[in-house]
Amino acid sequence: MIRKTRKIRKMRGSRTIGGGCSKKRRGAGHRGGRGMAGGHKHMWSWIVKYDPQHYGKYGFKRPQKTIYKFKPINLDFLDEKLDELVSKGLASEENGKIVVDVTKMGYNKVLGKGKITRSVVIKSPKFSQSAIDKIEDAGGEASII
Repeated sequence: MIRKTRKIRKMRGSRTIGGGCSKKRRGAGHRGGRGMAGGHKHMWSWIVKYDPQHYGKYGFKRPQKTIYKFKPINLDFLDEKLDELVSKGLASEENGKIVVDVTKMGYNKVLGKGKITRSVVIKSPKFSQSAIDKIEDAGGEASII
């Protein structure tokens, strides 16, 4: 039930405001310490009942070096920046086709968002299936490194 008036308003004029002896409200002694104090001693039964997994470890974490981290790039971004990449030396022109190695730019997967308008040879460790289809439809080649 919700109170209409706060307890402090009802208790005005009372010395201890419903806290029993005035000495009990001093410090954290009345509640047995602050926070999780006494979790291995006088509050052990509380831990067992309400937080049984508080102590100890369970499960495992995979070592981060075993998790392959993807850094993807989209086809529409490549299509936009092709001329810029050639001028910077990150891509080269061979036999009328632009050859782009995405690992030089720090990427390791090519995704098929957007469309590619020119025939391009793209080299990457991984491709999505839609990216391979779009590259080949435009007359290019997706080569896996």
